[in-house]
Amino acid sequence: MKPRNLAIITLAMAMSAASAAESPRIVNLYNFIRNSDYRLNDSENVLLNATRSQIDLIKPTGLPATWALQYDALINPKYQELLKQIPPNHEIGAWWEIPRPLVEKAGVKWRGHNHEWDSAANIGFSPGYTPDERRRLVDIYMADFKKIYGKYPKSAGSWFIDEVTLDHMVKRYGIVASCNCKDQIGTDGYTLWGGYWNQAYYPSKLNAYMPAQTAAGGIAVPVFRMLGSDPIYQYGRVNGMFTLEPVYGNSGGSEPWARWFFRNMIEQPALAFAYTQAGQENSFGWDAMKTGLTMQVALLEKESKAGRIRVMTLAEAGAWFKSRHPLTPPTAVVCIDDWKNEGRGTVWYNSRFYRMNLLWEKGALLIRDIHRFDEKIVSVTHDKPLTANSLTYGTLPVMDGSLWSDKQRAAAVPVAIGPDNAASALVPDGPPVVRELKSTDLGITQPLAAGGTLHIALRETSAVFSCQSADGSPQRWAWDLTGGDAQKRALKEVTPSRVTYHGNNSDYEIRIDAGSGTFEQPADGSIRILADSKGRIILKLGGF
Repeated sequence: MKPRNLAIITLAMAMSAASAAESPRIVNLYNFIRNSDYRLNDSENVLLNATRSQIDLIKPTGLPATWALQYDALINPKYQELLKQIPPNHEIGAWWEIPRPLVEKAGVKWRGHNHEWDSAANIGFSPGYTPDERRRLVDIYMADFKKIYGKYPKSAGSWFIDEVTLDHMVKRYGIVASCNCKDQIGTDGYTLWGGYWNQAYYPSKLNAYMPAQTAAGGIAVPVFRMLGSDPIYQYGRVNGMFTLEPVYGNSGGSEPWARWFFRNMIEQPALAFAYTQAGQENSFGWDAMKTGLTMQVALLEKESKAGRIRVMTLAEAGAWFKSRHPLTPPTAVVCIDDWKNEGRGTVWYNSRFYRMNLLWEKGALLIRDIHRFDEKIVSVTHDKPLTANSLTYGTLPVMDGSLWSDKQRAAAVPVAIGPDNAASALVPDGPPVVRELKSTDLGITQPLAAGGTLHIALRETSAVFSCQSADGSPQRWAWDLTGGDAQKRALKEVTPSRVTYHGNNSDYEIRIDAGSGTFEQPADGSIRILADSKGRIILKLGGF
C-alpha cells in the first residue's frame, strides 16, 4: 500500500436513530476554574474575564456545560456572583487541584511556594497528601460547597485524583462522575500511560488509574478521559500537543482539524459509546482560547441540533454511564483518515481487561500498543503520599510503542513464514474494513498485497487473528513483537503457551488459547506468536 490518505471503510457511515441511542456520541463542555495563576500577570482578573467570556459564549447556544471550581475560586464571591448567570442546564462541579487556602483550612502545612496554588504534583494534587489528609481536604471542600450552593457537587475532575479521594467522594458525598487527564508522558510533569484510551472506565479501589475488572474491586464512579486526544498523533512523547484544546492552533484551534476529529468520532464504530471533552481551563486566558473555542462551540451547536452528538454535563454523562454499564464496557476509537495526508490511520480498542492500538503507516500495518489491566495492582501512592514534584502512573505493558522504542522501533508486525522459516512482512493492499461484530467486539478485515486476507476480532478478553492465502488456504504466519532492550528487560519467561513479564512492580502474563498458536523466542530476544495449522492465533489478554 503506497503512502496516501488511509480510508478505513465502515459498513455503515450514518448511524440510525436506534444505533445513536444505543451508542451515543457524547461531548462534555467542561471548563475548570482557578482563582489565580502565579505564571500570569494580573492573573485574578485575567482568569475571571476568561470564565465570564466562556459563559457569554456558551449560554446563548442552550448547550449544557460544566463549570468546575477549584477551592480558591469556590470561596471567591466574584465567582459565586458570576455563576448565578449560568442556565439551569449547566452544572457546577469540583476541580480537584489543592490550593493553599484549602490546605491551611484543613490544618495541613502548606509545602508549596508562596502562591495561592502550586502546580507541583505533590502539592497541587491529592496523591501528595496522606490518606487521612486527602479525606479531610474533601470534607472541607464539600462543606463549603454545600454552604454556598445548598448541595454537594455531583462531579469532580482533575489531571489526576487518587483512589482514596475518589472512594470518599463517592461514598460520603455521592459524586456520579469524575475525569482525569489524557494519556501522556512527561507533559507538565504528569505521566499517565497505558490506561483506558479515551471514553470512561470504573477505577480500581487500589489504583485510580487502573480499570477494575469486577464491581467488587472497583469504585462506583466512571472516570472520563479529558482533552480529546488525536488518536494517531497524540501518542507517547510528542513534539507539540494534538488535542481538542482550543488554544492549540494545529489541532483544537484549527477548524479543519476539529471537523476531522468530530467526523471520525461521529461516523466511525465506537461500540458502547464515543466521548470527548471540549472546553478550556481559564488559566490560558480568553485571548488565547477565544478563536478556537468560538469555532468549536459553533460546531457542537450544529451537530447537537442535527442529533449527531449529545452534549451533556459531566454529571449527566456519569449518570448515563452508570445506568447502562455496571462494568466498564468495551469501546473503540477509529480514525478514518489522516489529516496530515501522510497515509496513517488507527484503531484503538479498550475493554476492562486491556487496550490495543493498531496503526497503518506508510504502507505497513503494526500493533503499536498493548497494555493489560489488573485491579489488584496497588498504586504507589495508595497508602503513602507522593514526595516527588512529578507523578507517574502506569499499567502492564505487553507492547509499548513509545517507552519500549530505542534504536529499534517497538511494535508487533505481521509476517509470512516461508518454507525455510524466513519471515517477510504481510503488506496491506488498500484500506481495511472496520465494523462492529457485536456490542463488545470489533472486527477488522485487511486485504493483503500478496493475496489473501488478515482478519482481526478484538473481544473483551482476547484478540483473535486469522490469515488466509490468496487461494483461501490457511497462511503460515506470525506476529513478531520487537521492543529493543526495554522489552528484553520486561520479559521473564517465554513458553509455548504463555509469556510472563515484570513491570510497574508487578508480574503479569499473556496466554495463547490451547491449540490456537504458539509463543516462540528467537535468538534476538524478541517474541514470535506463530499461528496454528488453521492460520489462527487467539491471544488471551484477560479473564484468567
